Amino acid sequence: MCSYLKTICIFSAMSVALFFSGSGANAQQSKSVSTGVKISPQQAIALAEQGHCRESISALKNAMVAQFPAETRKKAGVLGVRCSLAVDDRNATLNFISSLSRQFSQDPDVLYVIVHAYSDLSARTAQDLARTAPQSIAAHKLNAEALEEQGKWQPAELEYEWILHKDPSARGIHFLLGRLLLSEPNAGPDVKERAKQEFLKELQIDPSNSDAQFILGELAREDGNWDEAISRFSKAAKLNPSFAEAYLGWGVSLIGDKKYQEAIPPLRIAERLTPANPDIHNALGTALVRTGQKEEAEKEFAIHRSLSSGAHPGASAGEGPQ
Repeated sequence: MCSYLKTICIFSAMSVALFFSGSGANAQQSKSVSTGVKISPQQAIALAEQGHCRESISALKNAMVAQFPAETRKKAGVLGVRCSLAVDDRNATLNFISSLSRQFSQDPDVLYVIVHAYSDLSARTAQDLARTAPQSIAAHKLNAEALEEQGKWQPAELEYEWILHKDPSARGIHFLLGRLLLSEPNAGPDVKERAKQEFLKELQIDPSNSDAQFILGELAREDGNWDEAISRFSKAAKLNPSFAEAYLGWGVSLIGDKKYQEAIPPLRIAERLTPANPDIHNALGTALVRTGQKEEAEKEFAIHRSLSSGAHPGASAGEGPQ
């Protein structure tokens, strides 16, 4: 964990350094500015650009109100994010992010700044966790997730196993371990079976885990075990009524089991939840055409073709028009 968090710390320091480089002033070397005098947005922006972050934050907040031009508000918000990060005022950072998100939600420059701000806040919070509770389950879980993102499967697995050794009933850990096993390159049947056992253990601890039910459904569907797949997907959908992929898996499994009429209701729900998913329309079209509803089926296939045009869609959920 230490090496990972050290990297984060260096990245955060570099972010602040890059902001101040070339600004024409150094915050620590600049003369102090009185905070008792009300200053204009232009003065606040100038102060921030010169590195007077603590003195300018309040005025930068005031510069984001509607009475000022958009360019002024945008510049004040961006400088406010960077300055608040420089002095580690995280509440102010979140306030600036909120204002920028409301006022400039489609501006690529603003979105770029927000991405890096959230990354920086995440890194600093990770440092807080490592500093205050380095041997906690939460710290080891965070480290396992970081190792997993880096493709370091075995070290990540050891972290999850450490957590389970410390607390065998810890919620979510068997699920994360199972997901990790399935993420390993070239995971063979033995690894998939191990992962399946982890998901089953997770459900013993937390029967409401819809994600575990869903992945068990996927594993059963891959094996052509339609009864189990239908059961798992339907449970996942009932546990989480907004889980569109669970409804899709449910419907596709019913199609695989040639229960075409039964497949239509869950696929209709999936379509309502995520209408831009082409696989849903393809599966629904297949169920409709197999039940004699050719006109409705063609509408779904047309939507599927439209959504898939120019893209590289994955494996088809259904059979397509006949």
